Amino acid sequence: MKRTILLPDDVKYIIDTFYNAGYKAYAVGGCVRDSLMGNQPNDWDICTNALPDEVKQIFISHNIIDTGLKHGTVTLLINNIPYEITTFRKESTYSDNRRPDSVEFVSSLKEDLSRRDFTVNAIAYNHYEGIIDYFSGQKDLQRGIIQTVGNADTRFNEDALRILRGIRFASTLGFTLEDKTKESIHSNKSLLENIAVERIWIEFKKLIVGKNAVQILREFPDVIAVFIPDITPMIGFKQNNPMHCYDVWEHTLHALDNANNDLAVRLSVLFHDMGKPQTYTEDEKGIGHFYGHSKISKDIAIKTLTALKSEIKLRDEVATLVDFHDRIINPTEKSVKRAIFKIGSPQLFERLILVKLCDVKAQIPSVIDERVSAIKNVTEIYNRLQKDDRLVTTVKSLDISGNDIILLGVKRGKAIGNLLNELLELVLNNKLNNNHKELLEMAKNLINDMEIKG
Repeated sequence: MKRTILLPDDVKYIIDTFYNAGYKAYAVGGCVRDSLMGNQPNDWDICTNALPDEVKQIFISHNIIDTGLKHGTVTLLINNIPYEITTFRKESTYSDNRRPDSVEFVSSLKEDLSRRDFTVNAIAYNHYEGIIDYFSGQKDLQRGIIQTVGNADTRFNEDALRILRGIRFASTLGFTLEDKTKESIHSNKSLLENIAVERIWIEFKKLIVGKNAVQILREFPDVIAVFIPDITPMIGFKQNNPMHCYDVWEHTLHALDNANNDLAVRLSVLFHDMGKPQTYTEDEKGIGHFYGHSKISKDIAIKTLTALKSEIKLRDEVATLVDFHDRIINPTEKSVKRAIFKIGSPQLFERLILVKLCDVKAQIPSVIDERVSAIKNVTEIYNRLQKDDRLVTTVKSLDISGNDIILLGVKRGKAIGNLLNELLELVLNNKLNNNHKELLEMAKNLINDMEIKG
């Protein structure tokens, strides 16, 4: 782990400016944590003993925004990059479990760091004094541990979002939770009900694509279930099916273990079997079946992601992938082209292939090789169609346009769209090549048959 930090020129300039004015200032929080781990910080936060009005006076010649003045925070713009600058402070009670009712500015850096969430985020640095670490944050970085600064129950009751931030950090950094912090997260999870869903969604998106996401989901399903309640019925739900060796929840986790870090893929795998507990039936031999579970899982995904106020495009993509994850795609050009047409785009089809692979790799070992091979055959056909530029999935990808149809004497209107859809259907069924000359000739025949000319 690094012992010194190379500050960006702008950050060094900000700190120097404070010192030249008789104040102190430090880079603090995530930027210091990431730098010590050898990672590039996304942004740099500064803390100082200068009061907000003094900060504004010191940087009077710069663009400065009152982003959180009553909490001691202003945003300084240098070279069009925002830097949050916050006065050392201590905080009062948190009646809403999110933000302090009031703050009191203090002169002590240690007092300011003592109010922060986790030890790894309570490290300060400047090029005058070096690393300042009152709460052994560097030690926890070396050990790969997330633990609160001070009493865990106090920290989480102050700001319940820290519950989710704690497990998010463990997921993205590949760390584990310290025992008392972990216990407190479980016991205080209901406090998340007081947090705005927009904030929960921001944290969960980062958590689900983290390197340690599967282990965190396995350890904290009760916490995730606060805002995704349909997880609970999956846990321990036996499938009683010869294709599966895990319960529904463990199958989902094993499937996630095979996923890349594409957010839509991860979410689709998480939701793909969530409807199974609602659709379970047994035949006369005691074998479990889940007829229609894809649709129920899709409905759950839409309901949950809508409640979390996710991005609409992402929600719709996940819903489509969940709906299609169990559909059979035969290793033929016709089947592949039709599947792409139904799912909507080649890009979504590629994600569907990834979701399917995650699913089958989490089934009983004796069937995995055969099912993976079948999916690879489909992928090879798809790649060949892409390479040969024969992947026709929409009317727009036909080598003929509405203007060509008009030149054949068809008036503008629905008839043109109907004719193009008919041509697309023929191409999808391999009854016609996507060739301008052949399409034009077929269009003429269809016009005569449909009696739409003129």
